Amino acid sequence: MGRSRTYDWEDPAISAAAVGERSGLEFLQEIAAGRLPAPPVGATLGFTLEEVAHGRAVFRLIPGEEHYNPIGSVHGGIYATLLDSAAGCAVQSTLPPGMGYTSLDLTVKFLRPVTVDTGPVRAVGGVLSSGRRTALAEARLYDGTDRLLAHATSTCMLFPTPAA
Repeated sequence: MGRSRTYDWEDPAISAAAVGERSGLEFLQEIAAGRLPAPPVGATLGFTLEEVAHGRAVFRLIPGEEHYNPIGSVHGGIYATLLDSAAGCAVQSTLPPGMGYTSLDLTVKFLRPVTVDTGPVRAVGGVLSSGRRTALAEARLYDGTDRLLAHATSTCMLFPTPAA
């Protein structure tokens, strides 16, 4: 047995307080650059925001045993979290100051297993459509050779942040 994992994270209230102060893209750029704390879920699961542009977000994860389900492959919930993060942050990157989002739904299709041997994976999210109250986004999970491992669609609800 004997395996363990230790990790640290920063105070999530710092980033939460900054969400309505700038555009969604500026907010995410600050996180990617390390000027605002990344969300604790990234530290918990070991993934990072690698790239963000208007309507696009890319997260990276190196699969480890700590991500495994009982049958020896990465748990589908890890896939779903990466895809939800990429799709949601793609939506966030399009929002003006004072606006936020939350996921209303997430539909995931698992296409290939992921293991430690898969190597780094990346979830690439993009906005498909955006209105005043909702946005539709998609995300795709790729391995290092650009094989599609999973894909998802997400509907996000848009709303004014409390600071607005």
